[in-house]
Amino acid sequence: MELTDFKAAIDPYKVIFFDAFGVLKTYNALIPGIENTFAYLKDTGKEFYVLTNDASRSPRQLADSYHRLGLYDIEPETIVSSGMLARDYLQTKVKNGVVAYLGTKNSAHYLETAGLTAQSISDLSLDNIDDVSALVFMDDEGFEWGTDLNKTVNLLRKKTIPVIVANTDRTYPMGLKTVAIAIGAVAKMVEDIVGKQFMRFGKPDAQMFIFACQQIQKYRGVDRSEILMVGDTLTTDILGGNKFGLDTALVLTGNTRIEDVDMRINSTGIIPTYVCESAVVK
Repeated sequence: MELTDFKAAIDPYKVIFFDAFGVLKTYNALIPGIENTFAYLKDTGKEFYVLTNDASRSPRQLADSYHRLGLYDIEPETIVSSGMLARDYLQTKVKNGVVAYLGTKNSAHYLETAGLTAQSISDLSLDNIDDVSALVFMDDEGFEWGTDLNKTVNLLRKKTIPVIVANTDRTYPMGLKTVAIAIGAVAKMVEDIVGKQFMRFGKPDAQMFIFACQQIQKYRGVDRSEILMVGDTLTTDILGGNKFGLDTALVLTGNTRIEDVDMRINSTGIIPTYVCESAVVK
């Protein structure tokens, strides 16, 4: 597909939804020049939100991670995390007992703020699972992949409980040319092993976009045609935006590379409104 200048792509829209990894940053650095984009959004009065499948930390901690990298425009109220959706579901469906989780201590924020008792899978004993009422896949860090994944499989063989995947991503960018396995891929492997179906939250499902639209402040009642979804992954960001009726911009700084973008679009049939080199306004 022909590349579109990112500034020209966003100009017709009032609200911009950004994915995080591969669009605004990699694992430990900002996409070079992304600060210019937020300066332009501020100058033109456009509202923005970060829609992320990252459930590893609270919105406050996620915002702080941008601030440490020198991007101060992103605040907790501009972040919509899949962890927030998982929290709302658990708060409604799980009334008591212990919620076991795979992830970091920080990711337990979403469980604890729902008033639930959270216990890391690392601290769980398979000899004492009577009180376990749910299991949540939160993050790919914070547990031993061998020992604790085996424990997870055996927990689900021993007990029938709801299983929630709070991050559907299967990979995330570590740098401009490398990726790492995300918790969504781990959950899919365990799901196949135990032969049970898990509940998933995050893009491409509509709940993420509905939740984000409810957060819009400046342009209450904005039409979907006035919102642009910007992402680096066809099967989550672009598919989700397309299904929700939003225009979409695929950027080539993360999971989709310029050398295979046409092949991926043709093979998936997922067609973005725009393809841009990056989300940087030059």
